[in-house]
Amino acid sequence: MQADDVFKALGDPTRRRLLDLLCEQNGQTLGQLCEHLDMTRQSATQHLGILEAANLVSTVRRGREKLHFINPVPLHEVYERWVRKFERQRLSLLHDLKKELEGE
Repeated sequence: MQADDVFKALGDPTRRRLLDLLCEQNGQTLGQLCEHLDMTRQSATQHLGILEAANLVSTVRRGREKLHFINPVPLHEVYERWVRKFERQRLSLLHDLKKELEGE
């Protein structure tokens, strides 16, 4: 299941940091990403591989460079499936509380 891969990928703080870095500046090389991480290039490559397997990161070759781009679609799908339904209920409860407090 795609959501399982996304949750597994997001379960690691290094992978979340990589996504944050790509969100700040999309299209970075491995070297650029490693400048912000305290790990070897090989370790960073393994983390990026897990993000790619979850479809959270895609790559494009530009000459000898491999650029990494964030793909927000799987995150949006997880949000729609797992977060939004709880958010609606909470907002409805807050709306009801507001109406009660305002005496409507």
